[in-house]
Amino acid sequence: MANYKPDFSCQSKFIPIDFSQQITPGTFEYALAHIVDNHLDLSGFEQWYQNDNGGAAAYSPSVILKIILFGYSRGLISSRRIANACETNITFMSLSGDVQPHYTSIASFVARMKDQIEPLFTQVLMICDKEGLIGRNMFAIDGCKLKSNASKEWSGTFDELGRKKAKLERASKRIIARHQSQDGPGEELIEQDLKQKEKAG
Repeated sequence: MANYKPDFSCQSKFIPIDFSQQITPGTFEYALAHIVDNHLDLSGFEQWYQNDNGGAAAYSPSVILKIILFGYSRGLISSRRIANACETNITFMSLSGDVQPHYTSIASFVARMKDQIEPLFTQVLMICDKEGLIGRNMFAIDGCKLKSNASKEWSGTFDELGRKKAKLERASKRIIARHQSQDGPGEELIEQDLKQKEKAG
């Protein structure tokens, strides 16, 4: 009889984790974090957060955007699944700084900020596509198949770029609408989120 070392793949293990070391250069998650932190104007979200004089601290819009967009890139299109990934998946934990937002907070963010999220999402997709991060291997957006940068269809004229942007805008709207339909009624989730924050405060 052969004598093999035991397989502990289903066993939990406590190990020290440096979250900053989990997002490595060259990966999609590294590019996503860099784009959100350095290329997006998130000032439009500030008006929604008037909690400096009281109440529980809010989740940073940059954190919520990172986990939502990374969730979409991995086929997670519901707030519950994204929230669960933030508790169990090391990449989501690293992108969120391990804050583990409740699913109602994610759903509330999408329901309230849909109009702000859509153009930012399109901007992220445009940058990712320019860098070759969208396609079969890295990022498939809700059935929106994009041809490679070498394609004649996207050779760089303003007209072609405009068509491409319009296609990505439609994909952004579609995936956010699908996310909202998975979550259910928006107002109900916003109320749940407010109650959750009251408990935390």
